[in-house]
Amino acid sequence: QVQPVESEGGLVQPGGSLRLSCAASGRTFSNYAMGWFRQAPGKEREFVAAISWNGVYTYYAASVTGRFTISRDNAKNTLYLQMNSLKPEDTAVYSCAAGLVRNYSDASDYNYWGRGTQVTVSS
Repeated sequence: QVQPVESEGGLVQPGGSLRLSCAASGRTFSNYAMGWFRQAPGKEREFVAAISWNGVYTYYAASVTGRFTISRDNAKNTLYLQMNSLKPEDTAVYSCAAGLVRNYSDASDYNYWGRGTQVTVSS
């Protein structure tokens, strides 16, 4: 079992960058695939990016491909999301999640969720 906790998000200007981290307590962090999801006001939660337990495989939503990079450090029990070239439409609450997933983009495959952190992209 793991308990993910996201770092503080923030306000970023369009075109700027921000790195989110997600620290997960528990000894079994490396057993789980990890994912980032986001939810904007009035919209459904959507998949952003995911990474396999060993970091070998990564997956991205089309809307963030080429701009966001997901990574993990199993020695530190930490997941990261590097976000570059941010756009106003990236504004959302970002949540990290852990699970023994089959479909990396399916939120229902993830068992453990953080509370989320607000990212606002605005000038």
